[in-house]
Amino acid sequence: MDFDTAVASGLSIGVPGTVRGWHDALRRYGTMSFEQVLAPAISVAEQGFTVDANFSSLVARNEGKFRRFPATAALYLREGKALPAGTTLRNPDLARTYRLLASGGVDAFYEGPLARAIVDAVNRPPTAVGVSVRGGRMTLADLADYEARVRAPVRSTYRGYELYGMPLPSSGGVTVFEALNILEGYDLKALPRAQAEHLYLEASRLAFADRDAYLADPEYVDAPVAGLLSKAYAAQRRALIDPARAAAGAVAAGDPFAFQQDASYPLHPAPRALLPESAHTTHLTVSDKDGNVVAYTFTIEDWGGSGMVVPGYGFLLNNELTDFDFTGPHPNVPEAGKRPRSSMTPTLALKNGKPAFSIGSPGGSTIITTVLQTIVNYVDLGMRMDQAVDAPRLSQRNGATTDIELGYADSAQAKALEQRGQRWSDLVEEIGAANALVFNPDGTVTAVSEGHRHGIGSAQVQTPAR
Repeated sequence: MDFDTAVASGLSIGVPGTVRGWHDALRRYGTMSFEQVLAPAISVAEQGFTVDANFSSLVARNEGKFRRFPATAALYLREGKALPAGTTLRNPDLARTYRLLASGGVDAFYEGPLARAIVDAVNRPPTAVGVSVRGGRMTLADLADYEARVRAPVRSTYRGYELYGMPLPSSGGVTVFEALNILEGYDLKALPRAQAEHLYLEASRLAFADRDAYLADPEYVDAPVAGLLSKAYAAQRRALIDPARAAAGAVAAGDPFAFQQDASYPLHPAPRALLPESAHTTHLTVSDKDGNVVAYTFTIEDWGGSGMVVPGYGFLLNNELTDFDFTGPHPNVPEAGKRPRSSMTPTLALKNGKPAFSIGSPGGSTIITTVLQTIVNYVDLGMRMDQAVDAPRLSQRNGATTDIELGYADSAQAKALEQRGQRWSDLVEEIGAANALVFNPDGTVTAVSEGHRHGIGSAQVQTPAR
């Protein structure tokens, strides 16, 4: 199936994990009940919010997908077109769903009538007249048996910072940390910006080659994470970078097995083309008066997911299963019960044992490069975090060209990199939508979000730390 057809089908839908994640987080770390934490969401769903230009634009790009499903069209379209900016969007069905969770807890989602409605929608998609899409094969047992895994984070160090990132099946933490290990061998602060950015792009290229070759659900694949995060392995990969010239195209994956603590046999996978991955996700980062910090990335994959709203319940179903690799032998092929590889990269940085900064972003596989480049901008190029977030983004993911943003190709910065053989993609669009917290030496906190991408982000310090 072509990618867009697969997205808007029951086959693309995995068991929704967000509600189970909320439940487990509240049970382990929370001080409030489901009823308390859902109250603001119920209010927004009932009273509505004003659609802005960014929201309307994103719906407009998905009108074709949304028209296929009457429950979705009724929410987000008017006469087949996206709700215009200024419209008040209310979702009483979603308010009803939140009330079910508030009163019945997590079981109200994964068992009973709501679970049945999800399974029915997935397997027999409720489509508009004359429209046919493939159904899935989800069962009530799939929902009832779903568990949210609690895994140890991946850990690394970079120029005096202790870094913690999301582990497999997200590839984000491992890939960012491998690239930073490669870059740690250069004194980036002493280099001209074009030279530092050239090295960033080439380190990202090498790390992405390894990401695609080795990383997938750790319950199904014995990925060589220790080897990939080894500083010695990074030195070996670093030696492949030409400081004066970009690689001509995709590079081969390395052999991290020799750097595993329990060395295995070497594998030599061939380089592969980057598969489609949606650029839409949500990230937030927050801290509290007790010093807790949360970096939270969550997604239904494409903007609007599969495009399918569960009738009567007001929420969209994901298309997470398109994150699998369907092209043949590969760690990330689909298997029963397996979780697809993601690119989520929520990152926490400590210095001297105390929080220093937190960062994350949406953006599909460009999440990884967004977080990586922002860290380099902040730590190595000396930018303030707001400058680091707002700077032009370059996303090299082991391809012949690098993705860039509107207006960048004509800049002096781009021309300087072109002298080193860097080439730009014809695809020009906003990359990522990061936000961050910085924990300042005087005890205050600086909250940072996008200044211009994707309709501008939101950041606030409610009560300065004392």
